[in-house]
Amino acid sequence: MSTKIVDVSPAASTNLTGSVRVAIFTVVKGMVMDIKFLDLQAQYQSIKSEINYAIDRVLKSSTFALGPAVQEFEEAYAEFCGTRYCVGVDSGTSALVLTLRSLDIDLGDEVVTSANTFIATIEAIIHAGARPVLVDVDPVSRNMNPALLEKAITCRTRAVIPVHLYGRAADMAPILRIAEEKDIAVIEDASQAHGARYRDRRVGSMGLAATFSFYPSKNLGAIGEAGAITTNDISLARKLRMLRDHGSERKYYHDLVGYNARMDGIQGAVLKVKLKYLAKWNERRNYVARRYHEGLSQAGITLPEMNDDYYQVFHQYVIETDRRDELQTYLRERGIPTMIHYPAPNHRQLSMRFLGYSEADFPVTEKLAGSVLSLPIYPELTDDQIDFISQRVTDFSYQCEQIA
Repeated sequence: MSTKIVDVSPAASTNLTGSVRVAIFTVVKGMVMDIKFLDLQAQYQSIKSEINYAIDRVLKSSTFALGPAVQEFEEAYAEFCGTRYCVGVDSGTSALVLTLRSLDIDLGDEVVTSANTFIATIEAIIHAGARPVLVDVDPVSRNMNPALLEKAITCRTRAVIPVHLYGRAADMAPILRIAEEKDIAVIEDASQAHGARYRDRRVGSMGLAATFSFYPSKNLGAIGEAGAITTNDISLARKLRMLRDHGSERKYYHDLVGYNARMDGIQGAVLKVKLKYLAKWNERRNYVARRYHEGLSQAGITLPEMNDDYYQVFHQYVIETDRRDELQTYLRERGIPTMIHYPAPNHRQLSMRFLGYSEADFPVTEKLAGSVLSLPIYPELTDDQIDFISQRVTDFSYQCEQIA
């Protein structure tokens, strides 16, 4: 194949006829590959018998809400995270809401969190009755910028929620130090970072509590909605268990005004099976990320930072480019799906305008919203697929250079 870059998109090829069009389609055949952004079916097939057996056990026991399967998973996940307790709930959002409510955070209180996060982090603060206070992120880590945290804290601040975005831990040392000095709670939002580490500590074990989502697309995903809270605080764990189950420790006796946020037995059973494979799956994600790094080294784009202080689990592999939308279209035409995490910052969402922020308040978050692009990354992605994606991104960069 010639080193000259030719536009072989379906749109361009419709203007060609005869032998030229035949020749172009011969090239297209070698430049298009059917790739999924995430292949949950491949994961299921790899452990199908174990998953089906675990589900069958729950069906036979008829314990569909909480029960032994959930308790077994809670014990296993607490051990995995290096904490004493894990409380299973029905979603990552519920995990955040219940944790905030367990700390008696209410009207008039403030909770500081990252501007660059999925909206659930901010929704949970609002549902708990508090006011979200957003801080901008570091341009390299894309997580909360600790240098901006202290200025955001007021006499009304009750907690800070650092988000471990894309599978990389936030810079926890300064965040924990500032929180201790100000006597405010740290709640880790670890919904995208199952198994990640910061220095020698695993995500989920550093704050007063940590919340996890097990949405199906997560590194550790359920077959529906599920979430959990990890903590070393026995009183907090007890209160969380009550809040998830209508404020009750004994059936029909309700000491607190609680919620219906119980984890399903089937989800607990499936998660316990998958947990055995999480470390291996995370290692494979790291392999994919390293192979991307090698393949994209000449692509003229910004790659995620590799830093020895962090063991990343690459929930997403996020690149940055000023020609993001053009690149996304180029890749889609060649059978490569991508996603944007996230195209519209939270402070510009219609539901969040009441917070009163402007675009100028979060310049890094704004820049990321216009430049980030997530490439496919999951354990079942093959070397050929990784290399194909890397080559197409590099081809696009070369084509842009030629045009310029």
